[in-house]
Amino acid sequence: MSTLFLRTLRDDPADAEVPSHKLLVRAGYIRRTAPGVYSWLPLGLRVFRKIEDIVREEMNALGAQEILLPALLPREPYETSGRWTEYGDNVFRLQDRKGNDMMLGPTHEELFTQLVKGEYSSYKDLPVILYQIQTKYRDEERPRAGLLRGREFVMKDSYSFDTTDAGLDHSYDLHRAAYQRIFDRLGVQYVIVAATSGAMGGSASEEFLAECEVGEDTFVRCVESGYAANVEAVITPVPAELPYDDAPAPVVHETGQTPTIDTLVAWANQALDGRSVEAADTLKNVLVKIRKPGEDWVITGIGIPGDREVDFKRLEASVEPAEVELLTDDDFAANPALVRGYIGPKGVQAAGGTYLVDPRVVTGTRWITGADEAGKHVVDLVAGRDFTPDGVIEAAQVRAGDPSPDGQGVLETARGIEIGHIFQLGRKYADAFELDVLGENGKPVRVTMGSYGLGVSRMVAVIAEQRHDDKGLVWPREVAPFDVHLVIANKDQAAVAGAQQLAEELDAAGLQVLFDDRKASPGVKFKDAELLGMPTVVVVGRGWAEGTVEVRDRATGEATAVPIDGAIEAIIAAVRG
Repeated sequence: MSTLFLRTLRDDPADAEVPSHKLLVRAGYIRRTAPGVYSWLPLGLRVFRKIEDIVREEMNALGAQEILLPALLPREPYETSGRWTEYGDNVFRLQDRKGNDMMLGPTHEELFTQLVKGEYSSYKDLPVILYQIQTKYRDEERPRAGLLRGREFVMKDSYSFDTTDAGLDHSYDLHRAAYQRIFDRLGVQYVIVAATSGAMGGSASEEFLAECEVGEDTFVRCVESGYAANVEAVITPVPAELPYDDAPAPVVHETGQTPTIDTLVAWANQALDGRSVEAADTLKNVLVKIRKPGEDWVITGIGIPGDREVDFKRLEASVEPAEVELLTDDDFAANPALVRGYIGPKGVQAAGGTYLVDPRVVTGTRWITGADEAGKHVVDLVAGRDFTPDGVIEAAQVRAGDPSPDGQGVLETARGIEIGHIFQLGRKYADAFELDVLGENGKPVRVTMGSYGLGVSRMVAVIAEQRHDDKGLVWPREVAPFDVHLVIANKDQAAVAGAQQLAEELDAAGLQVLFDDRKASPGVKFKDAELLGMPTVVVVGRGWAEGTVEVRDRATGEATAVPIDGAIEAIIAAVRG
C-alpha cells in the first residue's frame, strides 16, 4: 500500500447523501469529476472489472456474442425510431464542425438493429444474441447518490433477434436465468418485478430491483401469492359497476372556502345531515398538461378518489413517451373556466380538455366534487349518469393494504434500486428499420427483438449499499479488490520480514493480497482495513513473537490466532472456504 494510488478520508464528502457514495469516496474507490461523473481509482476499478467479468462470463455462457458500438451516435437512426424527439432533454446532443447533429448514446436499440439488418438476410442466420459492455450518457437534471444516479455510467446491453415469437420467449428466458445467476454470484438481495417498457417500447417487461431503503424505485409485493411489480406497472383491480336508478339527483352546494379535500370533508360532515363523509367519497381533480412528441400541449384532468394522491411516476409511465407537467398560474389565467380548488369533470371538458379517471371511478359510483365555481361543490355526482370520462388512467398512488391485482391478497410496499431490466421489444424497431430476413418459404419475415440491460457500474454502489457496516465496506469475495488485506502492526524487523514472506507465499498460492507496508500507526492501518472492506484481514502484530498471526473475517468480526507454520493453509482455507 505504500505505493498504491490511494488516499482514504476520515470525513464524509459534503455532497454525499447515501452510504455507498460516502464510503466509496472515503475509501478512495472513486472521485467526483463533475456532477454525476466519477473517476475510477485503482481499488474501485478492480471491483468494477470483477463485476464486468462475471457479467461477461454469464453472457458468453448463454451463447451471446460481444461487440462494441460507438458512444458518439448520429441523429438519423434515432429520427427513424422517433426517439430523437422522445428523449427530450435527457440526452446529450452536439454538432460536429459541419453542423451534423449527434448524441452521446443513452441506449443502442437503433444501432444494433441497423447492424443486424446490414449483415444478415436469411432465417438461417438467426437467432442471434449480441451484447456490449459500454459507457452510456444521460443528461440527468439532478444527478445524485454517487454512482446510483449519474450522467455517465457503464451498462451491459444485449439484444436478441429471432424470427418467431416463440424464439423471442426463449431468448427472454435465457436472459432472465442469466441475470439470476449473475446477481446470485454477486451476493445481491433482489426481487424480480413486473415493469413498464417506457420509451423502450415493447410488451413483456421485468425489472430486477436490489432491495434497499435508499432506492428510488417503489415496488409492491403480495406475500400470499408472490406477485411483485414496480408501482408504475401495477394494474388497479376494477370494481363492478353500480346501479344508480335510485341515486338522488346531483345538488350544487355553497361550500365556502373549501379548496382542499380536508376542508371539503369537514364541510360535508357538518352540512350533510346524517351522512358520514370520508376523503374517499370525494373526487379529486388534478390538472396537468400533456404533450405527445411533435404535438401541442393538451390540458388534462385526472380524477382520483380524494383519499389518494397522484403518483407522478405512474402518471408519466401511463402517458410515455408524452411529456406531462402540472398547470401553471399562466395556464389557469388563460383558462378561466378552470376554477382552482373547485374543478369538476364538466369544467375540464368544457374548457376543451381531456378528462381521465382512476379505474375505481366506475359507472354508478357517487362523488362529491367541484362544481366549477368558486366556493361551490356538487354532491351525488354519479359517474356514467352525470359525467362521462374520456378514458381511464393509472395515475393514483399505490398503497400498502391495497388489493393485489392477482386477487390473492393485499400489497405491501418496499424500495429498491433498478439493477437490470429485460424487455420483449417485439417488432417496434424491426418495423422502424424494416428488418426482414427471407424465411424458409422464400418470403420476407419481420424479425422480433428483445432488449436486456444491466447496470455494471451501478452494481458497485448497490453492493456497497447492501454490504457495509458502521466501520466501512464489507465486500463479498466474488468482487472484493483483493482476497486478503495483510497488515503489519509490528515494527520488529523479524515480523516485517515475516509479513513480507507471508505476502509472497500467498501471492504464489494464487491469492490477491493488499499488503499494508506503510509506516502508519497500527490504529490507522486497522481503521483503513475496516473502511476498505477486504473479506479477510491478516494481522502480523504482537502475536508474531509468540509464533502466531491473526486472521479476521471482515463480515463477522471473528478473529482467530493461527500458528505461523500453518498460516498459509489457514488463510487459503478462510478465503476459499
